Amino acid sequence: MRTGYKDLNIKTTINDTTFLVLNIVYERFLKSMPKHSHGNNSYELHYIPYGHGKVSIDDQIYNITPNTLYMTGPHIEHEQIPVKNDPMTEYCIYFKIQKNSSHPAPDVDTVAYKFEKTHFWFGQDTQELYPLMQQIFFELEHRYTGYMIQVEALLQQCLVKIVRNYENRTQSKSHFSPSNLVDSKYIIVEECFLYEYETITLEILSERLGLSIRQTERFLKEYYGKTFLQKKTEAKMSMAKIYLNDDTINISEIADRLNYSSIQHFSYAFKQYYGITPSNYRKNNKIAERS
Repeated sequence: MRTGYKDLNIKTTINDTTFLVLNIVYERFLKSMPKHSHGNNSYELHYIPYGHGKVSIDDQIYNITPNTLYMTGPHIEHEQIPVKNDPMTEYCIYFKIQKNSSHPAPDVDTVAYKFEKTHFWFGQDTQELYPLMQQIFFELEHRYTGYMIQVEALLQQCLVKIVRNYENRTQSKSHFSPSNLVDSKYIIVEECFLYEYETITLEILSERLGLSIRQTERFLKEYYGKTFLQKKTEAKMSMAKIYLNDDTINISEIADRLNYSSIQHFSYAFKQYYGITPSNYRKNNKIAERS
């Protein structure tokens, strides 16, 4: 039994390296695979989900059991020998790598570097490669919309998981850079109106953004199309509806929670915004629920 995909222009890029995927195969070994090796910049993933056998790698014998992962890089000779009464089944992915740039001092903390420098590894998979392999074959078989994007993303995950198997939980020294100033301002604004809509003031928001009051109003108008007061009213009125849908909270308490000075002030603001009083909104909502 053999399912294979080749002659597909599948490639994915990590760091400064492009990984060309020349062959993707799922196979049950009913006979031995003769000794062979691959050329420069060529690597082969071998993942065995079930079955047993042996593999001879550079004339050393390794026992294969379910969940075995082994990687063979350039010029690593290997020969697969299945056990007759329980032959191993293997997912195999053949990668050829291309460097996109030449750095005099390569970053040794990258996935691409660690993958390239490891020409042989054998052990039990600790990164749950099996569902990843299944998903890759599912995408290639069904070819639903976006399957090419999915396959490339899954292959990137596969490469990361391979390196994590090599390292056994080594923390990366590379981290995300801080977001730029404008993007950070979006989060500040949106979290203020999401979590502090009752109490946030234009002065407090301006201080958090590091802008003047006039600059803050201009920022809100440019990126949200609304003034500070419109944004705050929008947030409070949205929450007012949520409170009114809960019969256990009386309208006076809702006015207090939303920081209105009185129930009359709240009722006036609600009617101005929705065209209906809070009490009538609650009454109509009950009728709608019963019908």
